[in-house]
Amino acid sequence: MKIPCYDCNTETELEVGFEVLNFVCPNCQSLYTLDDQGNFRRKSKYKAEAEVIPLSIGDTGFLKGCQYKVTGILRKKVHPDYRWTEFILQNEAKEFLYLSLSNGHWMMLTEMEKIDDLKKGTKILKYNGDDYDLFEHSDAEIINAQGFFDFEIPVNKLIHLAEFINPPYIVSVEKMNKVQTAFHGEYVKKSEIKKAFPGITLPYQSGVSMIQPYRFDLRNTAVIFCLFALLIITANWYIYKDQFQQNVFSKTIKFSEFDNKEVTSDAFVLKGGSAPLTIKVSTSLDNSWANLNVALVNEATNDEIYANKDIEYYHGFSDGESWTEGSQSEEFNICGVKAGKYHLLITPMKAPEDVNNSEIRVNVVWNEPSSRNVWLVVIAMIVIYFIIRFFSYNFEKERWSDSSYSKYE
Repeated sequence: MKIPCYDCNTETELEVGFEVLNFVCPNCQSLYTLDDQGNFRRKSKYKAEAEVIPLSIGDTGFLKGCQYKVTGILRKKVHPDYRWTEFILQNEAKEFLYLSLSNGHWMMLTEMEKIDDLKKGTKILKYNGDDYDLFEHSDAEIINAQGFFDFEIPVNKLIHLAEFINPPYIVSVEKMNKVQTAFHGEYVKKSEIKKAFPGITLPYQSGVSMIQPYRFDLRNTAVIFCLFALLIITANWYIYKDQFQQNVFSKTIKFSEFDNKEVTSDAFVLKGGSAPLTIKVSTSLDNSWANLNVALVNEATNDEIYANKDIEYYHGFSDGESWTEGSQSEEFNICGVKAGKYHLLITPMKAPEDVNNSEIRVNVVWNEPSSRNVWLVVIAMIVIYFIIRFFSYNFEKERWSDSSYSKYE
């Protein structure tokens, strides 16, 4: 179809698969109506807008498995100044598809089966077994248009809209020229639009769309975290169920024999999962220090793990008060000791001037495995879930901030 515009002398040609009742010049926005003789006569003219529209009449894109062509564009406005753009597309099978663009967010809609007139006070609409919550009743006006239309564009008349949402889906009921039409739509990512129409410049996204999905599904996230926590707890129990505390070395070492000399323990075998090796040491210090160096030797690989601990105890009286510092006993760990055959090399040492301290007591225990790491992971997942939930609440609150039926006010 080729239609000339008498206002700007522009001729617009596009092959369309429907009877054109209205035409709006893409160049000057003059509105033409088909008269009884089959001629297009100028009826009115829309005011030009500064809004940059990413798609033009005749643009083609690959959506829902086939090629669609843009045949019409509408700009709509709801009081006081909320505006959005609707693109009407058609494929070779003469099927219509509608794209809605608002604040950089895209929706894709198709006409659905006719529904009964909405009763006053309807706040929940059922569709395909799902509940759609009423988001808004509004009256919109068409403030601009371009292209070819198979319906009469209402001039100086409002279009009543009722929108029900179940993100990322929407049911939009539109009453125009006393005819009610229902559309079912879903949220579309910018990447999908970019893929469908390569080369176009997409507008910046702002705010939250009425059907924009949250990044995380709270229910699925909770189920995944619960299953993961159960798996960790069960695996930890299975690995360590037969493991028990094992005393591998206990001895009082005399400094007269082993001061700064190695004591070699008997070999011992550890069976089970990894667990910490706890070394407890005590000695009769008095205003002095001592030191214990421990080497854990794997007899199969000769790998050595070293640990060292200072024991210090001082006391005195100054400024009318007594004071103490340090302790005569200490405890330290070699973490994550795996199953295997080991022996210990223990080297005690004391201050050379300390003649009163004669011995040091050393006790080494392979502990029952700690569940601390398991519970740290579980607690971390709980904290992460509630953080996600908090941001989800704020996300939904922002979504419903433009609705007269907000659940958050």
